[in-house]
Amino acid sequence: MSKVGVAELPLHYGKAPRWLVSRMKKLSKEIVTVIIDEYGRDKFLTRISNPYWFQAFGCVLGYDWHSSGVTTVVTGVLKTTLKTEEFGVAVCGGKGKTSRQTPDEIRRLGDKFNLSTERINNLQYSSRMSAKVDNTAIQANYPLYHHVFIVTEDGKWAVVQQGMSIRDRTARRYHWLSDQVENFVAEPHTGIVGDKRREVVLDMTAKESEDCRKTSTDLAKEKPERVKRMLNSIRPKYQKSLQEWLPKIKEGEYMTEYLALPDKLNWKALQRAYDFKPRNYEQLLGIRGVGPTTVRGLALVSEIIYGDPPSWRDPVKYSFAFGGKDGVPFPVQRHEYDEAIKVMEAAIQHAKLGSWERMDALKRLRNYVPPSRIA
Repeated sequence: MSKVGVAELPLHYGKAPRWLVSRMKKLSKEIVTVIIDEYGRDKFLTRISNPYWFQAFGCVLGYDWHSSGVTTVVTGVLKTTLKTEEFGVAVCGGKGKTSRQTPDEIRRLGDKFNLSTERINNLQYSSRMSAKVDNTAIQANYPLYHHVFIVTEDGKWAVVQQGMSIRDRTARRYHWLSDQVENFVAEPHTGIVGDKRREVVLDMTAKESEDCRKTSTDLAKEKPERVKRMLNSIRPKYQKSLQEWLPKIKEGEYMTEYLALPDKLNWKALQRAYDFKPRNYEQLLGIRGVGPTTVRGLALVSEIIYGDPPSWRDPVKYSFAFGGKDGVPFPVQRHEYDEAIKVMEAAIQHAKLGSWERMDALKRLRNYVPPSRIA
């Protein structure tokens, strides 16, 4: 059963104060130590890839419950806190330029963990594909600016990454877990959270997009000249977008421009695809130069000419908004919510903290949820 909902993640600028970060590092280390000692590294990855738990974790550490900074600051704190020799877990990547250093960090980390070259290459591929999927296969106008890849010494991984909409200054966070990824392009996420649920979003990872993925892959095997003719055939001179064919948007509501038929595709990338002959959509997406415009163009040709439409439904999932407990905007998944809180409370109770620090952390957890949720 799908779990859907929204959480407000407004963009907050500036940096977290030094006194708060130092406090967060101390508390996070204690909580992570208890979780790994009690449940193991795999369970920690499961927790960090769970949007409920991640949000509660950020709140307990003292950060604003609804801020986009929860993602960047909490993962940044964990990158400092998780020492490989102590936990057998490490964080690669980060915000902005740091995110582009992820492959090199994974390679160095793999050497520390004594992982095989093949395993290191697979980890680098997983990092790259998770970012490519959320930046290209899902088009809601949230380009990624933050990518964190968390790895254990056993070679298992989790991803926490975030995109930003410059139009309305909101963020969208994506969670992945290696144990739950059977296919990078078929509903691979453990959760996606965001401020707004868009009326129309191109989601090539949706189950409903399976036929469109297959047709897009077949199209990529055609000569680029033929694809160009098909694209031109569905774009009369008087029509510049598919807007009139899609559900009407309420006045004043956000509308993505991603629906417009692309003026230009990356024909060099399509030539590479034609030469390579990808076996499936994942291979197509992994080809250098295949970006949002190319994905959208192939999807529109697939829908209009071959009758294989993609999903235009926003894949945002989960809800932690306080109003969610009343079923607005969507019901909270109480079982997972309660489990996350239970684990968090137990970790705080067993952490080597002073009584004041422990009570302060528990107070923040209680402020995050109704008191009845804390047993």
